[in-house]
Amino acid sequence: MADNPRWTRRPEGSTWGDYGPDDEKGRLNLLTPAKVLQGIAEVKIGKTFCLSLPLDYPGGAILSPRRLPPVLKPTMRGDRPNMNYPLRCDDPSATDVICDDQVILTLQYSTQWDSLAHVGQMFDADGDGRAEDVFYNGYRAGRDIVGPVYYDEKGNMTPCDEAQGARHLGVQNMAESCMQGRGVMIDLEAHHGRSGRAIGYVDLMEIMEKDKVVVEPGDFVLFRTGFAQMLLDMNKQPDRDKLFASACALNGRDEKLLQWITGSGAVALISDNFGVEATPALPCTDDFCAQLPLHAHCLFKLGCYLGEMFYLTELADWLRANGRNRFLFTGPPLRLPGAVGSPATPVATV
Repeated sequence: MADNPRWTRRPEGSTWGDYGPDDEKGRLNLLTPAKVLQGIAEVKIGKTFCLSLPLDYPGGAILSPRRLPPVLKPTMRGDRPNMNYPLRCDDPSATDVICDDQVILTLQYSTQWDSLAHVGQMFDADGDGRAEDVFYNGYRAGRDIVGPVYYDEKGNMTPCDEAQGARHLGVQNMAESCMQGRGVMIDLEAHHGRSGRAIGYVDLMEIMEKDKVVVEPGDFVLFRTGFAQMLLDMNKQPDRDKLFASACALNGRDEKLLQWITGSGAVALISDNFGVEATPALPCTDDFCAQLPLHAHCLFKLGCYLGEMFYLTELADWLRANGRNRFLFTGPPLRLPGAVGSPATPVATV
């Protein structure tokens, strides 16, 4: 563990400093050329699967009132929409017809990545007895991840006139690492159906043993629950209660499950559901605790990335029918400096 200029103590069980004092990649450090070659070795027939929902799903703002559907519209050429625009309007000799558009996009509305700047925690990284708002490897809210306002220790809101965005831990780190390697499918729906079960360590080990699934450091681990397929079937009219009551999710309060995630060395946990973990989380027995315990464990402590609402139905069905659970995964986000999350159009190749 390297000396770190941002903290004197790190969360118990974290990887802070393990990859260097200024590390911003976390478990992406395990995504070596050898791991990419392992993923390529899983390609047997060259068949590909799109792992993204259409980015205008789930529809509406029922799942999250802060995340809105994309708004697609033409750019403007003077005072005229630049869609089916005849260049002969500008030059009588021109034969071209031009279409050009733009989008207002909530970056975590549909199939999405969480960067390490997405969720932090209150933690006493200075060892002075007072908790600060910090992110992975001690990067600070208000200094390294900057928003339009600053919240003091009492939650009071103060305007901030600095340039906004994740100066560190942003999603561009993921894009530059390409997010390609070996994917491993764990099919929760095949074993627990649409029971809404909060999957703990014991459940997971039973599933992995039955399906002969092995996860190794540097792998991308995907969980099929059926949630994304239900979204498609609901045709942009999502029934929130039915979705959350039906689809399985990982139990972020299960300490043995969190220990397994630590020991697995997974680069990312990816699910077709909302949040990867069960939300709301099971009740907490401590005086203070994370409301998103798996996010806290993965993004804040380990530097393990989370992918949400990936479309896994066709891939999971094919893998099960062919007695396989490994494949080449390719899923970079947008290379958008300063963003804390991003849509993705991932691809699995078998």
